[in-house]
Amino acid sequence: MDLINKILFAGPPILIALTFHEYAHAYVANRLGDPTARLMGRLTLNPLKHLDPFGTILLFIANFGWAKPVPVDPSNFKNPPRDMLWVALAGPVSNVILAAVFSAIYRMNEANLLQLPEGSGFFFSMVRYAIFINLVLAFFNLIPIQPLDGSKILSGLLSPEAARRYARFESYGPFVLIGLIIFGQVAGVSIFWRIIGPLVDLFGWLLAGIRFGYF
Repeated sequence: MDLINKILFAGPPILIALTFHEYAHAYVANRLGDPTARLMGRLTLNPLKHLDPFGTILLFIANFGWAKPVPVDPSNFKNPPRDMLWVALAGPVSNVILAAVFSAIYRMNEANLLQLPEGSGFFFSMVRYAIFINLVLAFFNLIPIQPLDGSKILSGLLSPEAARRYARFESYGPFVLIGLIIFGQVAGVSIFWRIIGPLVDLFGWLLAGIRFGYF
């Protein structure tokens, strides 16, 4: 698939997945007392407010990228470790919810409950991809390596002393993450897919009856 067709096919599902992921972070942070994201215009479903140009381009070229992180000031929370856990968890949860919504659409089409015109096959291929990319984003972000959401979730689950010890290694997280991704690209074996692949496959089957080819 050339780059133009890839953008037309994968662009809408990726934009929706990233936008809802970042919006969920901003929404929960605002509800828990931190208005930072809202005051910076990030409490919105406008994808232009959340996209990082370079990270978005890489998504289509290297199958890896990112959106602009939502700014959060933990000092505004009543219980920073606990509230940061909920803010971090909101992103992956939003992607699982989106996967469930797209799965419902997919299953209705499979059951011939939707009266759609001929030529809608491309649309439902996009729906299938939307299920996949949302599950990938959800479970990839749960990996406990900084700056992924999983690192903040794990920190919130640890005791204060253990969280302080864990925080000492957070600055190395981005280098570990990039190193493992580059290694996977060079070796042709994705370590992260080995980790999240079974979960993506399992939830794809549970939600939409789809096997994404891990097994």
